[in-house]
Amino acid sequence: MSHSLDKLEQDRHSLHQLKSQGSLTKALGYSRLSAPGWLQGAITLGGGSLAGSLYLGVIGGYQLMWLQPLMMVLGIVMLSAIGYVALSTGERPFQAINRHVNPVLGWGWAIATLMANMVWAMPQFALGTAAMRQNLGVFKGEGGAVTCSVILFVIAAVVVWFYDSGGRGIKIFDATLKIMVAVVVLSFFGVVVAMSLQGAGLPWGRILAGFIPDFSLLNRIADGFSPFLEKTVHTEFWRSQILSSQRDKMVTAAATAVGINMTFLLPYSMLKRGWDKDFRGLAVFDLSIGLFIPFLLATSCVVIASATQFHGRYDAGLLNEGPRTEVTEKLAGGYERALQNLLSNTGSDTVLSELEGTARMEAIADIAQADRQLAAMLVSRDANTLALSLEGLTGKNVAQYVFGIGVLGMAISTIIILMLINGFTICEICNRPSEGILYRFGSLLPGLTGGIGALTLWSSQAKFYVAQPTSIFGMMLLPIAYATFFLMMNSRSLLGEHLPSGGRRIAVNAVMLVALGAATVGAGWSIWGKRETIGWTGVMVAICFIVAAVVAHFWRAGKINGQQEN
Repeated sequence: MSHSLDKLEQDRHSLHQLKSQGSLTKALGYSRLSAPGWLQGAITLGGGSLAGSLYLGVIGGYQLMWLQPLMMVLGIVMLSAIGYVALSTGERPFQAINRHVNPVLGWGWAIATLMANMVWAMPQFALGTAAMRQNLGVFKGEGGAVTCSVILFVIAAVVVWFYDSGGRGIKIFDATLKIMVAVVVLSFFGVVVAMSLQGAGLPWGRILAGFIPDFSLLNRIADGFSPFLEKTVHTEFWRSQILSSQRDKMVTAAATAVGINMTFLLPYSMLKRGWDKDFRGLAVFDLSIGLFIPFLLATSCVVIASATQFHGRYDAGLLNEGPRTEVTEKLAGGYERALQNLLSNTGSDTVLSELEGTARMEAIADIAQADRQLAAMLVSRDANTLALSLEGLTGKNVAQYVFGIGVLGMAISTIIILMLINGFTICEICNRPSEGILYRFGSLLPGLTGGIGALTLWSSQAKFYVAQPTSIFGMMLLPIAYATFFLMMNSRSLLGEHLPSGGRRIAVNAVMLVALGAATVGAGWSIWGKRETIGWTGVMVAICFIVAAVVAHFWRAGKINGQQEN
């Protein structure tokens, strides 16, 4: 304990010294002291971010390079807000929200975080298992999936144990997470470098132009599909299909930039280190160096690779214009489902799944080539499909092993942080310090549900695609946290002398409202757009939660007024 206090005071002394230093010296000093931001980077570089990046590349090409970085910037604004509140007051956020803001929001935040941890752990185990077996080629025999899940669980549990041991254990934990994040970033960066050195290289002008936000893509399709739409008589059908998919993929990518459980992690990881108001400047820098930069590099590299290989392109084997490869066989089912949707929409009685052999081939061949090309372009791809498609450009070792290591690093680091967050959340709900047996028990829960869920709830064909519905689930919950942080930043009873004032308060509130608005629009789209598949339950749950929060607000206000009158 004394060692931890000595280290804390040394860091505080370093921060005071850095205030008078130049920008470069200050940045280098802050980099040495950074830590919680890397935890955020480790969790956001998971299966959801990989799926979101891959889908954006397929559906939007280079034109959607801007989406994930923009959403991350807005997320960092809100994370900085909760970090500011926690460091300024020293209060544990869950308790502070219940006392100063709204107990419904506080409990909603905690319960939503627990649910997200349990759900998110499952696709991470599935993704890690797929990377080990498909990309790295290990444990491919019978029982291999179980072996992979056990290995992932043991690694994550050991690393989390170091964190709870404090002192030197936290230092080992921080170093481990930084290495994992670096491995993820370098793996995907290496793939893009290899692609740049092949043939004509990459169109960097178009890629850089893709970082300029273009909100019109919410209502128009990406340019890569236009030449093929001009050749089909079913233009409106395909335009509707593409635009619907494009919007869904944009919501998915936005949802996985910052999740509700990330908002719970940041303040508690800072408080556990003993950080206070002296560390507020470091906290903002920490989020930039540990969260934004790794996220920007890793996700951008995946979008670039996916867009280069898949956007406006199709597997020639699906249309019998080239050899049928392993990739072709993986895409065949999705391709035929897309064609069946077209047939059903045009009133055809043909059911491809009921035909076999030559009859099925003839039925598909009777469909216009432009329609078959569009159907092949819209087939969902997974990480292994991308790795297989890169083999011809980068060689098998780069495509499979380097890409596989990056994917595996994503899965392991995210599992670790989900377990870490769950420990904090369980302790907060029980109003106990985040340490000891209760903390470790809470930390193990996502590992157990994730490992078991990956093995029992999804087939091997669905392992990668569970990331998308999970992302939408997370997006539905995110405004709960954002609205709460906005209220906390404007609570005089909570912040007291630390409440922002004047122009600074206006600027902070304006940026936070933009972030809150974006999260709310995304959540609304997720709930309303999926009402046919999830039923009206999701809509009613959201309405009931809002009503409960409003009732609690007025009840609390009435109670405070009553106390003041007495």
